[in-house]
Amino acid sequence: MSIRTTAAEAYREALPVVAVSAVGGLFAGVVLGGMEAELSQVPGLLLLVPALLATRGNVYGSLGARLASALHQGLVEPRFDFADRRTRAAIAAAMANGVLVSVFAALSGFGLLVALGRNHASLATLVAVAFIAGVISGVLLTLAVVGVVFIGHRRGINPDTLAGPVVTTTGDVVGIATMLFAARVVLALGGG
Repeated sequence: MSIRTTAAEAYREALPVVAVSAVGGLFAGVVLGGMEAELSQVPGLLLLVPALLATRGNVYGSLGARLASALHQGLVEPRFDFADRRTRAAIAAAMANGVLVSVFAALSGFGLLVALGRNHASLATLVAVAFIAGVISGVLLTLAVVGVVFIGHRRGINPDTLAGPVVTTTGDVVGIATMLFAARVVLALGGG
């Protein structure tokens, strides 16, 4: 295969996904811009945004890479067979890591705000928002990653090409949306 053919194939596979990523990132920005009320009612919530979004991409990007590698090696089949031990283990690890790192980010963020003498919501409020957002975004991102990797593989598209941009964009959109939802739930329950 020539360099030109390889480059053309890479662009053919990646360009649409990268374009969708750009639009998804803009959408996440619009949702974040609409969170003004929640950001003012939960001081310190803005501090969690970059940490939680980065961890979504890292944790679920790793899930996508694991599944793609397993597909390339023939260790798993590209079907939604959650009875497969390897698929289940990868999903369980991603979900656990996603929730744990969300709570860790809330605890660290709270500690940082206290150390800097900045205005902040209660520890319980920040942890509750991070936990709820972590669980819900974990479920949604797991479904997105598994779906994109398996369906892309079945259609002859390299799952490694798809996983990164899709996880990043979906992580941003889902991360912001679930954080907004979690903040509203916690505020409705009397947190703040």
